[in-house]
Amino acid sequence: MTAPPRKVIGQVVRWVLMIGFACAFLYPFAWLVAASLKPRGEVFDNKLIPDTVVWGNYVQVWQELPLIGWVLNSIIIAGLAATLVTLSSSMIAFGFAYFRFPGRALLFRLLLASMMLPGAVTLIPNYLIWKYLGFLGTNVPLWGATLFGSAFYIFLMRQFYLSLPRDLFEAARVDGCSYFGLFRRIAFPLALPSALIVFLFEFQASWQNFTGPLIYLNFGRIEDFTVPLGIAYAMTKYSPTAGGHGDYQFVMVASLVVTLPLLIIFAFAQKYFIQGIASTGLKG
Repeated sequence: MTAPPRKVIGQVVRWVLMIGFACAFLYPFAWLVAASLKPRGEVFDNKLIPDTVVWGNYVQVWQELPLIGWVLNSIIIAGLAATLVTLSSSMIAFGFAYFRFPGRALLFRLLLASMMLPGAVTLIPNYLIWKYLGFLGTNVPLWGATLFGSAFYIFLMRQFYLSLPRDLFEAARVDGCSYFGLFRRIAFPLALPSALIVFLFEFQASWQNFTGPLIYLNFGRIEDFTVPLGIAYAMTKYSPTAGGHGDYQFVMVASLVVTLPLLIIFAFAQKYFIQGIASTGLKG
C-alpha cells in the first residue's frame, strides 16, 4: 500500500529543508578547510575547491605561531572551569533541592535574578578583585570564579534533583549516610547526564571565551594566550596595516586546528549529551 501523495510531498519537503539547512551550516566549515589549503593570494577567493593546494600550510603554521601552547592553555583552562563549575553548581543545586530552611525561596529568586545582570556590569568589579588578589597576568581569573557555581547551571541541576524521590534520600539517612554522602553516593551519580551537559556547555563557553583572556592575559607572554586571543593576535600580526604580508592562510589553518577538540568531544559525548537533554527536559 503506497503512501498518500500529500504525505510523500511532505516528506520530500522536509528532507529538502533539512539538507538545505545542513549545507548552510556546513558551508563556513567547508570554506575554512578550503582557505587553509590555499596560497596567500587566494585565501579570500571564495572557491571551495582550491586552484592550488598548499599542504605545507599545515607544516609551516607550527613555526609561525605557538599553536601548541595556545591549545594546551585553552584545554587546561576550559577543563578546570568546566570541572569546577560542574561540581560546585551540582552541590549548590542539591542544597536548594533537598534542604528545607527559612529563606530558601528568596535566596533562589535572588540567584535567578543574578542571571539578568549583563556581563559588563560585573566586569570592572571582577577585575578589581583579581587585581587585589594579585592574579592579573595569570589564568586563575579564567577558572577561579567557577568555584562558586553558575546561576544557570544551578537552576538546571536543581530541576533534575527535584525529580528524584525524596524517600530515597531519607532511607539513606536512616542507614547513617551523611549529607555529603547523599550527594556523592546517590544524587550526583543519578544526575550524571545533566552534569555532562553542564560540563560540555562550560567547556565550550570557556574554549570560545575571548573577553576574559583579553583582559587578564593580553599584557603577558604570547605563549600564554588562549586560542581565541591567539587567533586575534595572528590576525593582527599578518594584517598589512600592521606590517604583515597578509598570510591569512596560517590563521585559517590555526582556526581549523583549534576547532577539532570541540568536534572530537562532541562526537564522543553526543549520545550522553542527547540523553541528558532529554532526561532534563522530561524530569525537570
